[in-house]
Amino acid sequence: MAKSGSKSKGKGKEDESFIIVARNRRARFEFELLESIEAGIVLTGTEVKSLRTGKASLEESYAGIDNEEVWLYGCDIPEYLQANRMNHKAKRPRKLLLHRQEIDKLIAKASERGLTIVPLRIYFKEGMAKVEISIARGRKLYDKRDALKKQDAKRDIDRAIRGRG
Repeated sequence: MAKSGSKSKGKGKEDESFIIVARNRRARFEFELLESIEAGIVLTGTEVKSLRTGKASLEESYAGIDNEEVWLYGCDIPEYLQANRMNHKAKRPRKLLLHRQEIDKLIAKASERGLTIVPLRIYFKEGMAKVEISIARGRKLYDKRDALKKQDAKRDIDRAIRGRG
């Protein structure tokens, strides 16, 4: 009996350990997302503490490949207020942790014309900071307008269905 009780506590911990810190909302509008990958991120202690307070921004950030390694550029993790002089720089490049096969796949895809690597969100999963990155193709202005029209039509249909129920 005690074992089944401890399992249910474990399930509760798994649900609580998935905490989203930052989202890149513009990415879904600006880009057509093709494939998503979860990556670890190399952080210093003050960066982790700053993320745990929920302070980060993925606006204007992107992932790039340098020397067969994947790096996150432009991600703003503000300085931790209670830290001393050993605090981190807010917009420094951060290395992403991926398997070699995933890196090779990203290199092949990113070298194609019109494709880029965009970070979608930063979150904690089982106590570890993770970044969801996506291979994406930039949308043209008319594609963005079309996406907005589809979104508005879907919203109107949902409202009509709720009104009848």
